[in-house]
Formats: sequence, structure tokens, C-alpha cells
Amino acid sequence: MSAMKIKKGDTVKVIAGKDKGKEGKVLAVNKKDNTVLVENVNMITKHTKPSVANQQGGIVNKEAPIHASNVMYVYKGKATRVGFKMDGDKKVRIAKSTGDVID
Repeated sequence: MSAMKIKKGDTVKVIAGKDKGKEGKVLAVNKKDNTVLVENVNMITKHTKPSVANQQGGIVNKEAPIHASNVMYVYKGKATRVGFKMDGDKKVRIAKSTGDVID
């Protein structure tokens, strides 16, 4: 399995689907399904029963996962592809548009 190019905390832009053009922060990454959870993107309504945690119940708006191929990393305000490079003995992510090291 190859390394995931998007990580939790990254700012990404949606490039396909109903929320195309929206930007948000990655809240969670699922490597197994190759999906990401992006803040305020792919919102769904979920009907919940009353519980101890949520006394009222009712309709809750929440984010649903989106496939990782439908998002692009945002570097300095522009969407860019992400690549990998060996920096000495450490593998680092780079922005393909500029060649700068991301982390």
C-alpha cells in the first residue's frame, strides 16, 4: 500500500463532486478506504434517537467522508499535487508546483 498524500490537519480543496471548489481542513483520514473527512464539505443530515449524550435527538448535520482522489492539497493559497522525496534518510512530502518541502 502506498503512502497517503493527505494528512490530518492539511488544508485541501475539493476538485470533484457537489462541493467542487470548497476548501477546508482535514478532520480525519481513513487509509483503508482511501477517504478523508473535510470540515464543512459533503454535509449530510442524520436522524438521531435521544440518548444520554444527546437528550433531545432529532436531525443533526455532519460531514461525510469524501474520496481522497477528489481533494487537492492547498499550498500558499493554490491547489497543488503532492509528491515524496528523500531528504537525507528521511522521506518528506513536497509540493509539486514549487518543489518546496511541506513538512
